[in-house]
This record gives sequence, C-alpha cells and structure tokens, in this order.
Amino acid sequence: MSVPATMRALQQTSLNGPQDLRLITDAPVPSPAPGEVLIRVTAAGVNFVDISQARGTFAGGPRPPYPAGIEGAGEVTAVGEGVTGLEPGAHVVGVGVGAFAEYMVLPAAGAVPVPAGWADEQALGLVVNWPTALAALKALGGVTAGQTVLIHAAAGGTGQAAVKMAKHYGATVIATASPGKHEVVRALGADHVIDSRGADIAAEVLRLTDGAGADLVLESVGGATLDASLAATKRVTGRVVVYGVAGGEAAITNWELVYKHQIHVIGLNIGTLIQAAPQIFGEVMGQLSGLLAAGVLGPGRPTAYELAEGPKALAELEARATVGKLALLP
Repeated sequence: MSVPATMRALQQTSLNGPQDLRLITDAPVPSPAPGEVLIRVTAAGVNFVDISQARGTFAGGPRPPYPAGIEGAGEVTAVGEGVTGLEPGAHVVGVGVGAFAEYMVLPAAGAVPVPAGWADEQALGLVVNWPTALAALKALGGVTAGQTVLIHAAAGGTGQAAVKMAKHYGATVIATASPGKHEVVRALGADHVIDSRGADIAAEVLRLTDGAGADLVLESVGGATLDASLAATKRVTGRVVVYGVAGGEAAITNWELVYKHQIHVIGLNIGTLIQAAPQIFGEVMGQLSGLLAAGVLGPGRPTAYELAEGPKALAELEARATVGKLALLP
C-alpha cells in the first residue's frame, strides 16, 4: 500500500489556545515502530483533552510546536515489527499522537476494530468517551438499579453515552445541560434535565431527590460546578467521579470532607486507568462490548468539520456551543 512522504496536519504552535492551530502541508508521515500500526486517518475525534493541551493545562502535556489530536480512526496502511492480528486494509480506531492529520501511528494493542457495518467516523468515542463514561458509572462509580445519577455536560460525547448507560443499568438520571440542549438530553432518556448555568444546581438536585442527594455524580466540569456537585451528593455513601476540568480547577479541603461533604471523591483519567489498572480497563471494554451487542450503544453520529476547520471546532467545543461528538475529516 503506497504511503506518501509528507501530509497535511494541524500543528499547535503555542499554549494560548486552539486559535493557534496551524495547518501545515509538509508534515512528515510517521513510520510505525515495533508494536505500532500506521493508519490513513479518515476521521479524528475532537476532545476536551485537545483544548487542555492547547492551553498548557494538561498535566505532562506536549510542548509546542506539536502535532495535535489524540483520537483517530482509519485504515491500516503499514504495521511495525512484531504486530500480529492486524493487516493493511483493516479499519481501526485508537489513541495516539497527531490524530489531526492524514496519517498517524497507533499502538497495535490499543487499536480497536471498527465494528462491522460502521463507517470509521461512527466509531469515534469507542476508545475515549464511551470507556470513560462506563468506567465512571460502573468500575469506579458502582451504579446499581434504583440509584440516582447526576450527569454533568450531558449533551456532550461522554455525557450522552453516560445517560444511555445509566438508564440501561436502571438508574434515575438527572442531567445538566444548557437550555438549548435539553430536548436532546431528554431524548436520550434522562428523567430530569436542569439548566447547567442555573443559580443553584445543588438545590434543584436535592429537591428532585427529596433532600437525599444523588448516589453518584459524574463530574467533568470543575470550577464552581464541582462545589455544587459535592453539595448535591448523598452523605456518607454518595460518590463523585471527577474526570474533567473543562470549567477550571477547584479545591476541596480535608476539613470540608470531615465536616461538610462526607462523601467519596474519586479521580478518573482513562489513560492512567489503562496503564495502572489494565485488568479493570479490560473489564470495562468487555462490558462495553456487551452494551454494543445489546444495542444500548450504536454507531455515533458526530458533527463533522474539515481538517482546516480544526481551530473552529475546538473553539466551539470550548465555548460549549456543540452537541455530541465532533470529528475532523482529513
């Protein structure tokens, strides 16, 4: 399979934000190292991690200039030494470096086959958003039937999957979203949808739960919303799984955990989960396969942008002006 020497790619040139993404036309096409595959990217997923990296707030993130994007789907064009089970022509989705480009390399062990009958772009989310939502709900959050789950940013790629999964597991779902997105979230099955920009989210959650609070909170916003999440959680047995900082950093003290918020606060980074607890991640992916087989989750329908529109797509995501998964098409 013929592979060119250079390609179009988006390069992040500063830590001032996604407006400093630049389209270059002579980026070198990478070669797969042992244990890697090279794919011709047909669709790249846009994630909040891309914004965090662009603003320098992602712990251990790359220094500019760097090839942007982490999530790519496409056709395998070459395989590195020692790779078995993947051949050129196979279609996969995975996480690597430089997904906002025409070609990228992926670790072969983490390259997930695109489900039969799906277009590549429909599989975006399969290795980032959906496992994050499922790990937050089950592996770490321990949701069970009859419990109440508060899901922030419910109209986003991870939030939408979380709503569907939580309902499948028999939970009552309270979701937050901006008013223009409420109907989308209700259509996913949420029992209650409240204004994410409202004055007192915690008071509304307590009202809806007769003062008890939510059994589980999926917290991806941060900032002032984290404090609202802590206040909206059931005392002693309630859990808050924190997996995002889109709204900025927030603090909680040991004094507050003893005297104000007697709850479980759990941090989740899907990359760390994969590295530090591969058995748990394997269980998550097994459960995810079951949800796909059962039809709980189906082909995604991302909003697509051309590669050159990458800065626009990230800016709209950062402004929370989007719904669902976003994709760049090289």
